Parts: sequence; structure tokens; C-alpha cells
Amino acid sequence: MKLSDFDFDLPEDRIATRPARPRSSAKLLVAEGDRISDSVVSDLPDWLRPGDRLVLNDTKVIPARLSGERRRMGAEGESSARIEATLLEPQADGTWSALVKPLKKLREGETVVFSSDLSAVLEAKADGQGRLRFNLAGEAFDAALIEAGAMPLPPYIAARRAADTQDKDDYQTIWAARSGAVAAPTASLHFDAPLLEALRARGVTFTHVTLHVGAGTFLPVKVEDVTTHRMHAEWGEVSAEAAAEIAATKAAGGRIIPVGTTALRLIETAAQGGAIAPFTGDTDIFIYPGFEFCVTDALMTNFHLPKSTLMMLVAALMGRERILRIYDHAIAEGYRFFSYGDASLLIPDMQGRNATTDGRLSR
Repeated sequence: MKLSDFDFDLPEDRIATRPARPRSSAKLLVAEGDRISDSVVSDLPDWLRPGDRLVLNDTKVIPARLSGERRRMGAEGESSARIEATLLEPQADGTWSALVKPLKKLREGETVVFSSDLSAVLEAKADGQGRLRFNLAGEAFDAALIEAGAMPLPPYIAARRAADTQDKDDYQTIWAARSGAVAAPTASLHFDAPLLEALRARGVTFTHVTLHVGAGTFLPVKVEDVTTHRMHAEWGEVSAEAAAEIAATKAAGGRIIPVGTTALRLIETAAQGGAIAPFTGDTDIFIYPGFEFCVTDALMTNFHLPKSTLMMLVAALMGRERILRIYDHAIAEGYRFFSYGDASLLIPDMQGRNATTDGRLSR
């Protein structure tokens, strides 16, 4: 498989910089095998069956983007520099790994002041990242971060506009519970309270899992032979209760439908033994055509970047040629792409479960 096999032309004006309002008014492309239908997210219950189970990622995005100032006394007096930091993940020693820009203007041991309450010392530099130790911890840190931080919008949005206070609501799912993500599980952003109630009335059930989405989700694939790409690791958990709910639905003949690629990657990680099981830890699972799905029957997801690992994932589910036809249809019909864009419901036929590397379908 070549990286170019997952490329397509996307007009710039199809990249959404704001979400649909209300959330469930976004467009929904439904692909059932080779059949493509155009709908809206609020009609999702009409496309599901009683007994289906949606798997939802309950990670909570932290306002991980910080802007501060470093002051330094030198021979010519005091100097200052603006420092931008995007928090990546907490470390066992209490520091945070962070992307710091410009990292070269900050020395180890120097302090960056982000607000009247929040500051951090650079303890180390490694692999182009910084290790920051903040002056606060626990609930005090969380409160100060909410005040000082901005939502870490994806690069393709941040390049077009700055994050604002509206993003603190828009870039968070309504069921977000466990803080730790620096990117949202964006397919879940389409859900609002009326849609959840309509799904319950339809007989659809829900299971919550946690995958803390990392900034690595936006890293480009740089190898032409995609099978040699190394995925970033992210922490996730499938509880014993969640695994039991998924197993019971499968046994009863219901479909397991993760909402978002993050939920899919996590439950497939937890099912690598052949059946779903409780799981806690890091996953770097890489799903591309030829992958054998153990628990996933369908997927609700947004539209992804060309040549991305997420394009490879949906190609694994639907077949490469088929997913490219789906994307051609989405572009022709004016669907909005990426994190704040529209959604798709991808339902493979039985032949589509195991696609060969060139997109042909095999039994």
C-alpha cells in the first residue's frame, strides 16, 4: 500500500471552521455497502435498529493551549519573550510534556507566566518537546487552566482563525467526563440531548469508554509504504462493565457502532484476543486495509484528511475504492469536512469486512 492510494482532492472551502447549530443539524452521509444516502444527524435513529449499541468516548478535552511570557535579566537589563505551549500529557513525575514555541528561547529552569495564577518552570527539553512543572496541581490547576487556556483546535482550523470562548463549548462532547484529551472525538460533537433521547426511544443503547486523544492524531504520515508507519500511543480504558455490555449486545444479535475512530480503535484494541475484554493502558493500534475487525459492525465518523491514518481506517472498514467513491459523493454534494464538519454512517456489507490492500473485496 502506498500513501498516494489514500489521497483525494479537497476544495479549501469544504474545511469547516465552525460546527453546525444545533449540533444535530449537520449533514449525515449514510453508506450501506454500495448504496449512499443523504440525511441529517437528527435522523440518525431512523438509520439504526432497536438493539444497536453506540460506543461513546467520554474523554474530556482540556484547554491545553497556553500563551505566556518569559522574562530574563541579562547584561543589558530585562528582556521578555512570548511563549506558546500546547500541553500533551501529564507525566508520572508530575510534569507535563508540551509543545513549546519557540523552544529555543526558553532555558531549562526558566519560568513562563501564563496568568496571575498559573506559571510553569521548564525542567527539561527532549525530542523537540518541553517538560513543564506548574505551580499548581489538582483542582487548583484545573481551575487555573480553564481560565488561562484555550481549546487546542486542529491545525487546519487554527490556521484560519484563533480559538475563542465559543470553542470551549463547541469542541467538547455533551457527555465529556474524564479530562485528558488534547483533541476532541469529533464525531461525538454532533450529539445533543434531543438526539440522545430519540435514540433511547428507538431502542438504541450506549456504552461509554475512554480514549484520551493526543496531539499525535494530527501528525502526517511521512512514509510512502504505509505499513511501516508507527502510530502514536494514547491511553484508553474499556471497563469490565463496558466490555460486558458490548459482548451481550453481540450475543443478542445487535450491532456495535462506535461513534468516532477513537472509540473504534479502542474497542478493537480490547478485542485483539478475538473477543471484547476489559482493557486499560496505551494503544498504538494501526488499522488499514486488510485489518480484521472483531467487534465493530458500523462506524459513525466525520470526513478525514487525505493521506491520513483515519482515511486508511475507514478504507479498512469499507474498502478503499468504495470509500473514495463515498468521499467523491460528499465533495460533490457539499459536505463539510474535518473536526467541525459533517458526519457519515459507514455500514459495510459482509464482504466489506475484510478488504484487500488494493481495495477489492474478499470473503
